[in-house]
Amino acid sequence: MRRIIAATNNPGKIVEIRQILNDLPFEILSLKDAGINIKVEEDGDSFEENALKKALEIHKFTGQSVLADDSGLEVAALNGQPGVYSARFAGENATDEENNAKLLKMMELVPFEKRQAVFRCVIVLVRHDGMILRATGACCGKIGFTPAGKGGFGYDPLFIVDGLDKTFAELTPEEKNVISHRGIALKNLKNLLVKQGYK
Repeated sequence: MRRIIAATNNPGKIVEIRQILNDLPFEILSLKDAGINIKVEEDGDSFEENALKKALEIHKFTGQSVLADDSGLEVAALNGQPGVYSARFAGENATDEENNAKLLKMMELVPFEKRQAVFRCVIVLVRHDGMILRATGACCGKIGFTPAGKGGFGYDPLFIVDGLDKTFAELTPEEKNVISHRGIALKNLKNLLVKQGYK
């Protein structure tokens, strides 16, 4: 079985990646699983730049297939913030709770009808032979006034999915994987891999 190193130690992301790619002949390892302790600075101006940089640097170090994603929340009322800074919106080592609190504070005077937001994800897979595959996904919704739900991570408790009236954090992992930005990007990547003969 081929190995893919997922360039993350975020347990939530690893679970999502494994669930969606589970019927392909790959073993998905986190950086920790693979014994890799590399911190790649995400200094790109776009999700794709950051994902590509992470995947290429870890591929160069290991020679193995590496999957990296960069994703984030773009809020219309904040001119697209937090965007590429989503994970460190409230500071370099900010917790999810601190990022959520900053977002709510910045939006406290914004009425519900103007709280539109989009979660975006770009996934890059650098194969063991150096071929690069890219896939994207997006999910539209609104930012709630208070956190709701116990699941997910990041901004999930605040992101109310269009048409569902539930936050990502109120969905089961299976429900979230069908509609989430990362779920869609992973399914698009999976389709590319299937076309290349991985089934």
